[in-house]
Amino acid sequence: MNQDAILLPVVTLVGWTLTVLLLVPYKRFKAVFSGQVTLKDFKFGESARVPPEVCLSNRHFRNLLEVPVLFYVLCITLYVAQRVDAWAVYLAWGYVGLRILHSLVHLTYNRVSHRLAVYAASNLMLLVIWVRVLVPMTQ
Repeated sequence: MNQDAILLPVVTLVGWTLTVLLLVPYKRFKAVFSGQVTLKDFKFGESARVPPEVCLSNRHFRNLLEVPVLFYVLCITLYVAQRVDAWAVYLAWGYVGLRILHSLVHLTYNRVSHRLAVYAASNLMLLVIWVRVLVPMTQ
């Protein structure tokens, strides 16, 4: 197995995260230009005056910087340790796909039960990959 194969899901998730980051200033400027808020409403983060639809993109961006850190560490560990196999790559792509699906649910219709199901599935997928890495180390 080509060890570099594990890096493509990593680059894809980084690209997705940066794409979501672009929504933050877009939503904020749109709210400022429409008169919903002023720039002062963002001086210390987001004031209570900032509408939920403006806060959502920022909240989701932060979400993409939380648990996925464990994914990045995992993939780099697999790469450096030369332990990338087909299953690791398939599971990594599954994780990335679920994270993108989670984003799409969260940033569009935002039904909590759907969002939670996809989020839980992505975390379960991440756990499976970690277990695959850690179990051989304990034997």
